[in-house]
Amino acid sequence: MSLPVLRAPAFDPHSEALLHINAKLVADWLIRFLRDEVVRRRGMSKAVLGLSGGVDSAVVAYLCAHAFGPENVYAFRMPYKISSQESLDHAQLVVDDLGINVRTVEITGMVDGYIGQHEPEVSPARLGNVCARSRMIVIFDQSAKVGGLPIGTGNKSERLFGYYTWHADDSPPINPIGDLFKSQVWQLARELKVPSEIIDKPASADLIKGQTDESDFGITYAKADQILHFMTQGYTQQKLVALGFEKADVDLVWKRVDGTHWKRRLPTVAMLSSTAIGEYYLRPVDF
Repeated sequence: MSLPVLRAPAFDPHSEALLHINAKLVADWLIRFLRDEVVRRRGMSKAVLGLSGGVDSAVVAYLCAHAFGPENVYAFRMPYKISSQESLDHAQLVVDDLGINVRTVEITGMVDGYIGQHEPEVSPARLGNVCARSRMIVIFDQSAKVGGLPIGTGNKSERLFGYYTWHADDSPPINPIGDLFKSQVWQLARELKVPSEIIDKPASADLIKGQTDESDFGITYAKADQILHFMTQGYTQQKLVALGFEKADVDLVWKRVDGTHWKRRLPTVAMLSSTAIGEYYLRPVDF
């Protein structure tokens, strides 16, 4: 009797299956990761995070609530005067669903104490950076107050695009979703039962009315994540175009990633000895 001949499915670089995750398995693993990093390695039991009303911070809040119990999760809403009410309302949906601790700290006074008095002509990008750094002041100070550890909420797409404020959004020592593309964060959000109002709305930094991440990028997350997936696998620009991606999209993504390497590195220290902290080429030094 002859054996059946099975044909392997054709490779489709544009298939959504490439970025598909086993969301339940990922959620369970990230909960264990948080417990290991926070409790076992650092001897702490409380998590502190900023809750923006967006899907990334919502997902992290759900993971932390499962990892440490809702009573040990401290979420902070930190609106600026132009922040939307919708963002506050969506953050409250997460709080109400999980039963975590919440506090609203208005950062307008902090920001305007500098911007309003000294830089009234500030650009939206600079204003966003000042807001982000002000929020991290709150997060780290409150972590000291409650005895908790700051938890980061930046996804892999944002990190590769450099779409965050250096030494602000990326400052927390633990980040459970930093290796998940935005497309995968949405999958995880559905598994964790994050409210649909948060999952379904366009991602936005909430600095200007009507602004969205994708309008800032000039490309959708769906397209960008596919290109980023292959970039991180070592594909060249020419190979990506050969796979059928639009050259303009490939060039846009490549330029974004190539121009933000410095944001994904610790500060560069001038090495003058063999004991430069964390710098020596033979072995990292720390005392």
